[in-house]
Amino acid sequence: ACSEGVTRRPAATVLSVKEDVVFGMVERNNFQPVIRESQINDGNIVRTSDGALLDLGLTAAALAHISSNSEIKIDELRISKDGNQTRGGMRSRSARIQLSRGKITVLFSGRDKSASQFVVSTSAVTVTVDSDCLFRVQTDGRRTRVTCVQGKVHAAAGAQGSMVIGAGYFQEWPSTRPEPLAATEDAAAQIDTMDSLEIANDLRRLDAGWRDRRPF
Repeated sequence: ACSEGVTRRPAATVLSVKEDVVFGMVERNNFQPVIRESQINDGNIVRTSDGALLDLGLTAAALAHISSNSEIKIDELRISKDGNQTRGGMRSRSARIQLSRGKITVLFSGRDKSASQFVVSTSAVTVTVDSDCLFRVQTDGRRTRVTCVQGKVHAAAGAQGSMVIGAGYFQEWPSTRPEPLAATEDAAAQIDTMDSLEIANDLRRLDAGWRDRRPF
């Protein structure tokens, strides 16, 4: 059997959608409503209106909850497998998205032996994860806030360099603080933490219902 790797660019799986959510390509201005069967691919922008929510399976490792009044762009969804059809070995999964405005909560689990990575960026900061974690990123275009609830995330912000934000900590940009703050010191971060834990339970439940039918 051939041992060449095979790279695919899968669509994101719509786990659940509430109210008015649209997706499409900005260049073509062809936005359409998100439904359960929607194929959301590289290059697509997704927008949630006031009161709308969307749960996405970006890869088997990365599940995301997009809050209302948010906009993301999917830069890349990629899966690399071994070319050996008999083993069907998974090499790596990666997902990269941009958050233009609003809020995204991500549950990431590297539950198999493949190398998985997830990156979410705003105008101020790039957050990278490669091990089990639960975190939230929010931005209004001027300020970005990252709250880590479980595991740890790596946050890089231009000249300010890179930092690790561990479970129970958050950081904001722009910032004069070199170190993340404890979420227990901040009322908004406490709410983000409770919210994220609830969302993670929903994402796990939705994902379990889909897993048998997912091609990756």
